[in-house]
Amino acid sequence: MSMSSDLDTLPTSSSPALGKYLLDSARKNGILLAFVVVVIVFAILQPMFLSPANLTNLVLQYAYVLILALGMLMVIVLAQIDLSVGSVIALSGAVSAVVVLRGGAPWWVGVLAALAVGILVGLWQGFWVAIVGIPGFIVSLGGMLIFRGLAQLILDYKSLSPFNGTYYDIANGFINGLLGGNGYDVFTLVVFGIAVVGFAYSQWRARRGQIRYQQQVAPLPVFIAKLVVIAVLAMAFAWQIAHSRGLPFILIVLAVFIMVYGMIMGRTGFGRHIYAIGGNLAAAQLSGVKVKWVTFWTFVNMGFLAAVAGVVFSSRMNGAQPAAGNGFELDAIAACFIGGASTTGGIGRISGAVIGGLIMAVISNGMQLMGVSQGVQPVVKGLILTIAVAFDLWNRRRSSAIA
Repeated sequence: MSMSSDLDTLPTSSSPALGKYLLDSARKNGILLAFVVVVIVFAILQPMFLSPANLTNLVLQYAYVLILALGMLMVIVLAQIDLSVGSVIALSGAVSAVVVLRGGAPWWVGVLAALAVGILVGLWQGFWVAIVGIPGFIVSLGGMLIFRGLAQLILDYKSLSPFNGTYYDIANGFINGLLGGNGYDVFTLVVFGIAVVGFAYSQWRARRGQIRYQQQVAPLPVFIAKLVVIAVLAMAFAWQIAHSRGLPFILIVLAVFIMVYGMIMGRTGFGRHIYAIGGNLAAAQLSGVKVKWVTFWTFVNMGFLAAVAGVVFSSRMNGAQPAAGNGFELDAIAACFIGGASTTGGIGRISGAVIGGLIMAVISNGMQLMGVSQGVQPVVKGLILTIAVAFDLWNRRRSSAIA
């Protein structure tokens, strides 16, 4: 298909339909615009916000929120909820600390032990939700208490530290100097450059596929402008962290998880079944979707990702604490709803959850830099979550009225 035929599939820039398309696109990508606005506001209020050191710390400190958001999005799209993930973070971190620090096992044994705990938690909660039929809210509320208590018992109500070594490097290590650089890390720039090219290619292939099936796509100038903006922002971020300590290990891990779960939710039968169940349970059952097993494995996956977040958080803190993960489930849930997930299920994207998590991270980090009191910060987060849910309800009512 030629470029001319590509352009012919949509109105030209002089057409009134282009203005409508841009307005619709702005509405659909409002969360991305909101993220840009939030970043600009904090950059103006606190010049240190965009410094290389702070951007690097932003990645290190809030990676766990994004990991949790990936699993929480799948649960919310399924029209369920998991309130226990913060306690699972504490429990998995406690188990890994006991295995490594008290038992003297290698770091990777501690990681595997933590992941095994998360999977067992997922099996436990998946059984009660999917097989027995108890709502996820009730099961995870009970799990929140059970797993927190187990974490306290395992640690004997005391913190256990330090990990140091390779375990510590999971969330605190960097790749720096592989390709040299004068005051900056060339390897970081190369990795981001490859990622940008790969992203642009995948978007182009997706666009060609949509055109082939006669689906609506953005005008070519708009499509190119979007790619250019994303590339500039990504490379600007890479340039900043390249001037700090290099490429964080955890950023690589996070990128892999985002890509994998993006593919699961967008390109696999399992992901489509999650959307089907959350969108219309009765229709999904009539269509032959194995509702119980999809629900079961979604909760197992949530337990696994909560354990991954537990490893990351305990590594970042260089130890395990009985109170670790307190309130983290709220950050993950807020990230999903801010990112466009529906309170009634069936709607939500991995990219939206990631951007929602980034907004929560930016707001938390920005308020800390500005010296906002610890009492005010949760108030702000709560207001943002309330507004996000209210907007979701308003948008759905508006869509229903138009239909």
